[in-house]
Amino acid sequence: MQFINSLTEEVVIPPTIINSFIVVILLSIFAIYVSSRIKKADPNEKPSGFLNIIEILVEGINSFVESTMGKKFNNFAPYIGTLALYLGVANLLGLVGLTPPTSDYSIPFTLAIMTFVLTQFYAIKYKGGGGYIKSFFEPIWFLFPINIVGELANPVSLSFRLFGNILSGVIIMGLVYNALGFAAPIITPFFHGYFDVFAGLIQTFIFIMLTMVFVSMATE
Repeated sequence: MQFINSLTEEVVIPPTIINSFIVVILLSIFAIYVSSRIKKADPNEKPSGFLNIIEILVEGINSFVESTMGKKFNNFAPYIGTLALYLGVANLLGLVGLTPPTSDYSIPFTLAIMTFVLTQFYAIKYKGGGGYIKSFFEPIWFLFPINIVGELANPVSLSFRLFGNILSGVIIMGLVYNALGFAAPIITPFFHGYFDVFAGLIQTFIFIMLTMVFVSMATE
């Protein structure tokens, strides 16, 4: 009987998860559109207009990753670019009245786990299995437990930083709207400018920067 009741229970999908799918769908449509424009472009002519902006964006991400991580991580730029686009759009959803997906801890934590897995992968790739294990006993062998805890703390601190800043903005904006009532449309644009645009883009930059720093440091 208990099993039957569990099957009939209503499944609730949080709006943040739905909004995350919206962001993914929008970015997918954008990527398909850009790809179609590139395929139609003449490679012998200098890009102009929309394609020129895309080229500047791609070159900027490539040079940013190379200057931060080094030339050996040139293939890391597509991941960083995708991560930056997702976080940037997700953090700006508050401007259109939607709850940012990053205000749900499951999403920042998932992204932080991805960074953690990449960090361990590249550490093993460049150091080898023996060098990877040895790094936890440096500079002194009895620091092994502290090094383990420090490594495991990276995804937690990375996710909480993003989650805390975005969630605090959502809570404050909700309080402002409830307090101002009909006067909210006049005053809230200034708050949106700070919590959604400024704080959202700053947290996007911090997240991708720390991702690059963690991965590049793991290979040293």
